Amino acid sequence: MSSLGVRRRFAAVSLALAGSLIALSACSGADDTGADAAQSPSPSVSESVSPSPTPTPSATYKPASAKGPAENVPLPVMPEEAKAESKEGLIAFARYWYELVNYGYETGDVEPVRAVSGPDCFACQNFYSGMGDVYGRGGWIQGGDIEIVTLNSEYQLTSEGRYQVLVSVKQRDMTYWDEAGQADRRPGDEISFLQIMEVSFENEGWYIHLAESTGD
Repeated sequence: MSSLGVRRRFAAVSLALAGSLIALSACSGADDTGADAAQSPSPSVSESVSPSPTPTPSATYKPASAKGPAENVPLPVMPEEAKAESKEGLIAFARYWYELVNYGYETGDVEPVRAVSGPDCFACQNFYSGMGDVYGRGGWIQGGDIEIVTLNSEYQLTSEGRYQVLVSVKQRDMTYWDEAGQADRRPGDEISFLQIMEVSFENEGWYIHLAESTGD
């Protein structure tokens, strides 16, 4: 079974950060002298004070547990190197793609993977629907992240105009929690296994067409 064939759906984690508004008001006064004195009102002093900006509370990452799904999971950012049409760019993009997969396991949000994967990626389709089976029903996943052991490419085009990447990966222990808090634990991989990826450079960006375990 491919490591992407696990069940889970897209349900983006929404972070609500509350901000506070501080309003400062200044007072003005007037000083009356007697009738015989010249009327000399004290000038109104109204200072416009710019309040110091209130620091935005930084959302703290919280991994998934028996109590609930992960919180405030940072979305991986594509490195600049991964945008280049080169062997180095391909390798960097492949690593980035697996980071998006791991993000999907933690959050249920598969849209980042979908954005850089072609519609012909069968394993990707299984990943999308699988995440839906878990997160769409109120469950979540603890663990299950994929570790890249080695990643290589000959950087030669296939007859379909794609580049192939061989990736040795291991998937860590995973626990499925359903909406009732019941656990289904799956052991991780003791040894790494190979996956083959097929990637093309289209419209100024890389796209995954295939990600399957060799022997599947």
